Amino acid sequence: MSKVSIVVPFYNCPYINQALDSLVNQTYKDIEIIVVNDGSTQHSEKIIPYLDKIKYITKENGGTASALNLGIQHATGDYFCWLSSDDIYYHEKIEVQLTFMKEKNALFSHTNYYSINEKGRIITPPLGIHPSSPLELIKRMSRGNIINGCSIMIDKTVLNHVGVFDETLPYTHDYDLWIRIIQKFDVHYISQPLLLYRVHKNMGTKKHAAIIKKETKHVVNRHKAMMKQLLLEQLRKQ
Repeated sequence: MSKVSIVVPFYNCPYINQALDSLVNQTYKDIEIIVVNDGSTQHSEKIIPYLDKIKYITKENGGTASALNLGIQHATGDYFCWLSSDDIYYHEKIEVQLTFMKEKNALFSHTNYYSINEKGRIITPPLGIHPSSPLELIKRMSRGNIINGCSIMIDKTVLNHVGVFDETLPYTHDYDLWIRIIQKFDVHYISQPLLLYRVHKNMGTKKHAAIIKKETKHVVNRHKAMMKQLLLEQLRKQ
């Protein structure tokens, strides 16, 4: 039986108990829940009821990438997943995705998802994006991130090849890692929504939109030559 490690970065998030509820109630039981408290000053008491069910690590504030990387260092599973402390997994998320990964011999996959509001109510149709071909995927990813980080599952051997999250990128560390992965590995997609992605006034993507736009451009430029090469390779295959 394969073990799945789920890393939950936590920083002053009032929804952490809902995220953890969704993990301790997973239908697949061989999981390891690793909560990394990234220097929080609020809401840490909401973690107390779960301490006997999780690995709990505390650190000084260093950002989401540093929390994820520390969680990965402590992970003992065969697969890595990430859940933001304001988001929610469907209870069957790990079971469905792991079964899919094994059936497809996949090393990297992501899923469809819905957005929810502050009250946990679904407010959008399914938002997952699945380009029609590897060529279209590279085109889309060369312009911006289309993969929701909390929907992913990664065989941990992949990280041995491409490295972990870049801690110098406060907001686009996920985008940078996905680009490094797709240069070496196939991307697989599950059309079934398995994640609830919370949209609220305090979320980083809203508060730091201008910085994220600038940082995204930096990541695009960093990988421009390699993505161009991948595009040319795909065009030759057609």
